[in-house]
Amino acid sequence: MTTKINTLLESAQTLCDGRGARFTAIRRKVLKLLLEAQGAISAYDLLDNLKTTDSSAKPPTVYRALDFLLEQHFIHRVESQNSFIACNDFSDLHQLQLFICEKCQDVQEVHSLLIQQSINDQARLNDFQVKKQTVEAYGLCHQCRVD
Repeated sequence: MTTKINTLLESAQTLCDGRGARFTAIRRKVLKLLLEAQGAISAYDLLDNLKTTDSSAKPPTVYRALDFLLEQHFIHRVESQNSFIACNDFSDLHQLQLFICEKCQDVQEVHSLLIQQSINDQARLNDFQVKKQTVEAYGLCHQCRVD
């Protein structure tokens, strides 16, 4: 396991301890699988991966873990793909923008203050309160463009 994954798992544990949230072994395993994944991964692919170490794992096990990880802001849901990615920074609550490669399905998390501010400005102009925002942009990543 890489140092970055270990650091993020330790950070998740510390944050959960501070919040009084239980970071159970299953939740930790699901987060670890997401941190190790190349791109977004579906709940059922997570279940298949989890079954390699926990043969008794069932869909509700994964969905409960995903719900917890979403609530703690450790992962993000890729709405258009019905899949999930690990957040690359647990240190703050941030609005989300995703670049999704149409060819290799790689998902990159980005944080643009300009996009966030523009959405907030438009919401204010329209007397709308944004509770959650995810922008998904589809295209081709650098690697797929040069291949």
